[in-house]
Amino acid sequence: MFNRRKFIKASALSAGLLAIDKNSIAEVLPKKSSKAGNFPIVISTWDFGIAANADAWKVLSSGGRALDAVEQGVWVPEADEHNQSVGYGGLPDRDGHVTLDACIMDELGNCGAVLALEHIKHPISVARKVMEKTPHVMLAGDGALQFALEQGFKKENLLTPASEKAWKEWLKTAKYAPVMNIENKLYQKAAPQKLPGNQYNHDTIGMLAIDVKGNISGACTTSGMAYKLHGRIGDSPIIGAGLYVDNEVGGATSTGVGEEVVRNVGSFLVVELMRQGYTPENACKEAVMRIIKKKPETAKNIQVGFLAINKKGEYGAYAIQQGFSYAVCNAEKQDLLIKGKSYY
Repeated sequence: MFNRRKFIKASALSAGLLAIDKNSIAEVLPKKSSKAGNFPIVISTWDFGIAANADAWKVLSSGGRALDAVEQGVWVPEADEHNQSVGYGGLPDRDGHVTLDACIMDELGNCGAVLALEHIKHPISVARKVMEKTPHVMLAGDGALQFALEQGFKKENLLTPASEKAWKEWLKTAKYAPVMNIENKLYQKAAPQKLPGNQYNHDTIGMLAIDVKGNISGACTTSGMAYKLHGRIGDSPIIGAGLYVDNEVGGATSTGVGEEVVRNVGSFLVVELMRQGYTPENACKEAVMRIIKKKPETAKNIQVGFLAINKKGEYGAYAIQQGFSYAVCNAEKQDLLIKGKSYY
């Protein structure tokens, strides 16, 4: 029987244990593995995310801040003239203007964005300047360009010969109405495998990173839907739609037809679902299913994909159509490309 005398003896022993020096306890307990937090890590949408991640990794692997990493990482596709869906070389709108959208968000909830920005190769950096140098979150059009020039950015022609040629071909039969995933339809006759939603549907890069301190930042940048109406804005520069970061929970980004992401405030939804306990993949899947449920017939012919990472460094993705892939870079492997799961 556990009598009064034994109880007093046990209590005294417990009190003695609690009085042990904290350093002594630390020596007894197993040390937390350096891999337990999965940090640092950077993930991004599509196969060209591998090269983007590599530049972001240069920052992260040297102990740098996640915000600097995502900015430097997405510079890569922004400057790639062969990537016709992000930055320099992007396909123009119906009037021949290359207009760029981008946003960035840090671990403190600070964010900045530019919309319909012309003539500046790196809109992500202008978005960061908006975040850091102004009291605003968004600048658009001529105002965004004026601000960029004031900040020392160089004015350039972003319409490359290849993109101009594609635009002129489109003009021959253009009906001057936005057509979803028309980038891919340009090539359907020559290569029927290049259909909406597959690996060729590269219309945005979204990037999320966690640095050695466990802080999360994200970036999203695009030239938008090819041959869109002049002034059209998708989800990419909209905080909560194309990108959202909550340092207590995780971050999310999206790719695909931005209108449907905006209607569902997609990236914010994914983060809030992770807050409720969803895994990154399941949170992305739920966001996709809401799009499908609201517009089942539309969803059959468009692509939307979500990519997310939680505070633990766990990541996942889900898309409407097959073909969505995402790149992962960490200490173990710098060029991992993962095929995202999909509904169709």
